[in-house]
Amino acid sequence: MAVNYRERLKRVYAAIHDDPARSYSLDEMAELAALSRFHFHRVFAAMTGETLAGALRRIRLNGAAHALVREDAPVAAIGRAHGYPSAAGFSRAFRAAYGVTPARFRARGLALPAALEKQKGGQAMFPVEIRNEEPRWLIGLPHRGAYHGINRTYAVLGAELAARDLWRHSRGMAAVYYDDPAVTPEADLRSFAAIAVPADVACPEPLQRLQIAGGRHAVMAFTGPYTGLGAAYDWLFGGWLAQSGAALRDAPSWELYLNSPMDTAPDALETLIFVPLEDEA
Repeated sequence: MAVNYRERLKRVYAAIHDDPARSYSLDEMAELAALSRFHFHRVFAAMTGETLAGALRRIRLNGAAHALVREDAPVAAIGRAHGYPSAAGFSRAFRAAYGVTPARFRARGLALPAALEKQKGGQAMFPVEIRNEEPRWLIGLPHRGAYHGINRTYAVLGAELAARDLWRHSRGMAAVYYDDPAVTPEADLRSFAAIAVPADVACPEPLQRLQIAGGRHAVMAFTGPYTGLGAAYDWLFGGWLAQSGAALRDAPSWELYLNSPMDTAPDALETLIFVPLEDEA
């Protein structure tokens, strides 16, 4: 019987997401993946593109960053809930990843990068242009639940793509967001974690294919932590839209990620936000 490595690695990622505060040993993770301790780390790194230590750090700090923005718990308590029992250790790790202390990150209010905090006269520091886009093809997996939890689905997607040697076709990570989190219960939010690919790339199950319609779009070039994207959307659909006079098309917004949190500091993450628009009359 063929070994299904992607299912084994899914169990590892699921365990980290389910209990980020737990101290995991290499032996425990190897057992969870049903691999020997000797082979586990090499298989994990080869199939996911990150080390186990890197995955733990990324998932914990990403979760902590979202918690700092969304919750009122003390900073030290958030650190403990995400695998950092020492407040000093949490502060050092967070600062190394985000460039600021957890307290300073929370003080930004909406976790905006510094550039977006410096809006003047309603003009954001991140450019928005209206342009015509060609249709694009995505292959990926649906996600249901909080948008900030989509990284769990990306972990599963990564294992599926690696197992099928599909990463080589990637034209960038992408995500489609179907619902407005202001009016939709968090548990019912629908999104799609994906990579952009050429139209002729095969899409084996359980992966799904999705076509993004081309046409007129507002495109915002956002630089900074993903925790700031919600505020960027608020500005885009508020101040910018009112000033532009553009009419929204009945289609979901989507994002294209130009780099990866696996090897890029949060303040340097680059995201293109695409908002479909009606054609000009």
